[in-house]
Amino acid sequence: MKIALLGYGKMGKTIEKIAIERGHTIVLKVDKDDKDYNVSVADVAIDFSIPSAAVSNITNCFNANVPIVSGTTGWLEHYEQILELCKEKKGAFIYASNYSLGVNLFFELNKKLASMMNNVEGYDIAMEEIHHTEKLDAPSGTAITLAEGVIENSSKKDWKLDQGDDNTIPIVAKRIDKVPGTHTVAYTSAVDDIEIKHTAHNRNGFALGAVVAAEWLHDKTGIFTMKDVLGL
Repeated sequence: MKIALLGYGKMGKTIEKIAIERGHTIVLKVDKDDKDYNVSVADVAIDFSIPSAAVSNITNCFNANVPIVSGTTGWLEHYEQILELCKEKKGAFIYASNYSLGVNLFFELNKKLASMMNNVEGYDIAMEEIHHTEKLDAPSGTAITLAEGVIENSSKKDWKLDQGDDNTIPIVAKRIDKVPGTHTVAYTSAVDDIEIKHTAHNRNGFALGAVVAAEWLHDKTGIFTMKDVLGL
């Protein structure tokens, strides 16, 4: 496939390496300051840009009839608008807060545990995420996805950064140099604690998942998730 990389930071460079190893060609590299580019030269685009550029990048792909895989977080206040535009343009779109296979399995484990814990009294829930100091948004998109998975399967109504109550999940966000991503979901009681945790060792898992998603999406039309890609 001919791939456009929208965002050419550390993730973009890792995606480039893995895509080439898998036999693909990178035909376009768009850095954060690039405004005018022709995405139509690509069979599919992969967006790991910055929050302020994501909506424009995704819109450009829909207008050019190029399927797009987006892994940029921090722009989701525009998510419904993007979904409507995708339907209007008959585009192809996957958004995931995290493309790692392990994290997507972790998402499903989190939902199952939340459903089980919802029937047990005496436990408080809290979440923690740790990322590198260059990450612009907090909490991470992955942490938000985890919180939403709990909300769907429990009596919790919302999440908040650094604070919580009976109806709200607290998410603590830490920024530590050179940490690719660590997420912990903890249930604590007076007698014991239950924790599930995912620790990324490098960016390769995220990049591979994004390329696999692009391979899966490139000849399709519609709105999909990593559950579709992985058959979960």
